[in-house]
Amino acid sequence: MPLIDLESSPSDAPLPADVRTFLREAARRIRKFQRGAHVPGFVPSDFERVYGVLRELAATNLGPGRLFCEWGSGFGVIACLAAMLDFDAFGIEVEGELVDAARRLAEDFGLPVEFAHGSFLPQGTPTDGEYVWLTVDAADAHEELGLGAEDFGVIFVYPWPDEEGLTQRIFEKHAAPGAVLVTYHGGEDFTLRRKLRNSAAGRKRARTPRRSAMGR
Repeated sequence: MPLIDLESSPSDAPLPADVRTFLREAARRIRKFQRGAHVPGFVPSDFERVYGVLRELAATNLGPGRLFCEWGSGFGVIACLAAMLDFDAFGIEVEGELVDAARRLAEDFGLPVEFAHGSFLPQGTPTDGEYVWLTVDAADAHEELGLGAEDFGVIFVYPWPDEEGLTQRIFEKHAAPGAVLVTYHGGEDFTLRRKLRNSAAGRKRARTPRRSAMGR
């Protein structure tokens, strides 16, 4: 089933006080973690920008249902932000240290987010090359969650450039019709795509307004 691009116009409204408090603490913990741990594939997103995109999705109900999953959830910040926007949020991460940190962060803020340790690649996923950070050898974390890619209304991923094509193909093959894939590409660059049943639409990249969001 093909994908169609969606326009993104995130709100520039100020962050709620509880979100600002959460992001300050998350940033402090990430800085501390990076001083003491060596996880080179972990690159945080621009969390404020991602929050703006998720807030728009929550307000417009673009995705079918409220189930949200972050593929490559890192420190768990984005999955936690989704929970703060009343999504039923889950995260999948292959690095055990990051899974532990994400679980502590969510628990300390009383956020009902479930994180699974493993790969977001469904078992048997064929790959067409070598990837710097994306592993196909880890356990399928969807089994731990008891939920497949087809169950989520919104999936977020911050892929490395060599992973973009594969993550899009996985979403196109396994996600439910109507589901929305949000990908962050660094800076102000996001792409939002919806899975359709009918003919493919032209591909274009949706950019957020210039303002001041796996991450990895």
